[in-house]
Amino acid sequence: MSALLTVSDAHIAYGKVEAVRSVSLEVADNEIVTIIGANGAGKTTLLNAIMGILPLKGRVAFAGADMVQLEIEDRVAAGLSLVPEHRELFATMSVEDNLQLGAFRIARAVAAQSFEQVYTLFPRLKERRRQLAGTLSGGEQQMLAMGRALMGAPKLLMLDEPSLGLAPIIVADIFRIVGELRSAGVSVLLVEQNAQAALQIADRAYVMELGEFVLDGAAKDIASNARVAASYLGFTHEGESAI
Repeated sequence: MSALLTVSDAHIAYGKVEAVRSVSLEVADNEIVTIIGANGAGKTTLLNAIMGILPLKGRVAFAGADMVQLEIEDRVAAGLSLVPEHRELFATMSVEDNLQLGAFRIARAVAAQSFEQVYTLFPRLKERRRQLAGTLSGGEQQMLAMGRALMGAPKLLMLDEPSLGLAPIIVADIFRIVGELRSAGVSVLLVEQNAQAALQIADRAYVMELGEFVLDGAAKDIASNARVAASYLGFTHEGESAI
């Protein structure tokens, strides 16, 4: 598979404090890649830098084009989209108006197709399309944040902690939809503390600790790694509870 996103030797700093060091990753077409790690490992920082929210020293290439000097809007136009951890919806606007904002850069005909796709993936949003975003449940707000990002017809969707604060049944629904996105031709870069759920759905995984990748490989191999199992999955590789 050809690489859709390539990050090479990325360094990201807050002032003089380097939060991410020498990180490289790839996401291919029609691939789900997850980054797992503890709070403060640098996962969100990396996604924000790829999106252009934070400055990055290194190389970011998307669909063969250099992204480092591009503004956020130009990265979105190129097909890169981020669903942030805190969703950042417009609470006093309707569901449909929030979705419409995600399509502001695309043609009306494409936007109509995007609405159809989003409402097919998230039928609950169609039911609540006139409802104010701030009155939705946490799961519905996450669906809306994902739907808004999908309105721009991205080639790669970056998701930052989509399961945060959600009930297990809603988490299962969100991850099922992520799998459907891959089938629809959208690649996904997923940052997730629920490592078990992320590794079940991903093709490949990176393990991040203290701003660096310490392990990467096929998701099934990462899931069976003894260190990962003990640190992030809550059990040892023999299947016993971790101490």
